[in-house]
Amino acid sequence: MKLGRLGVWYPTDRLDGPGLRALMRTVEGLGYSAFWYPESRGYESMSLADFLLGASEKLVIGSSIANIYARDPFTAHRATASMNVLHGGRFILGLGVSHIPMVEGVRGHRYDKPLGAMRAYLQSINKQGEGQPVVVAALGPKMLALSGELSMGAVPYNVTPKHTAQAAKILGPSKILAVEQKVTIETDPAKARALGRKELARYMVLPNYRNNWLREGFTDADLANGGSDRFIDAMCLWGDADTVKRGLRAHFTAGATHVCVQPVHDEGDVAARDRMLKALADT
Repeated sequence: MKLGRLGVWYPTDRLDGPGLRALMRTVEGLGYSAFWYPESRGYESMSLADFLLGASEKLVIGSSIANIYARDPFTAHRATASMNVLHGGRFILGLGVSHIPMVEGVRGHRYDKPLGAMRAYLQSINKQGEGQPVVVAALGPKMLALSGELSMGAVPYNVTPKHTAQAAKILGPSKILAVEQKVTIETDPAKARALGRKELARYMVLPNYRNNWLREGFTDADLANGGSDRFIDAMCLWGDADTVKRGLRAHFTAGATHVCVQPVHDEGDVAARDRMLKALADT
């Protein structure tokens, strides 16, 4: 499977079927190589992947992420293999340990130690037959090392180029490093940061992300009261298109093999989303 330079990440639970089909046409028509989607309380991950594959012709579709507590390794492996047979080898399974509220609160499972749980899951998948396109939502150095050991690479989320450089060093040159980056083409600092804060609010209460941000050098003060300007500016690139492109290129310079652009916009403003995607497609 060839994963090109630039992809799109988008919260698919905000769209209905026609909206998802329209987004696939836009992303594919603009020349992006891949589309990444989360596992939310809305659509089930494997069902959605099959829908998105059917709504596109050439796009690689990647889960970012599929929760390891949502289906057993055998089912995940078979779903991945089936979709790749039926859709020309265009699906990549991005796996993650998710977060305690989504595992224990929503699903009623016990949330195990992340590293051990992911190792066991990947080992079980690999026993079904190696070679399936699998990557891991890795943040910390131990999870990144595990990603390099037992999968094709990593799909870090909510990270900076500093983290990308560290991840690239841990993974090595032969692995996928597909990095998500939020962006908004907005030159008004107050509006841009307000959009960023609203988008990041759901993540700032989750320990997995908070711990990683502290490792990256942000402080508790940076993460308080909706996030400092310094923190928001790093997490959600803003400015004119050229400024945002420079921020995206910083991930490539740091060692990313693929960058997933997440457009951040006012709720329901898909026209703004599509304008951003068009403006950044030649990054």
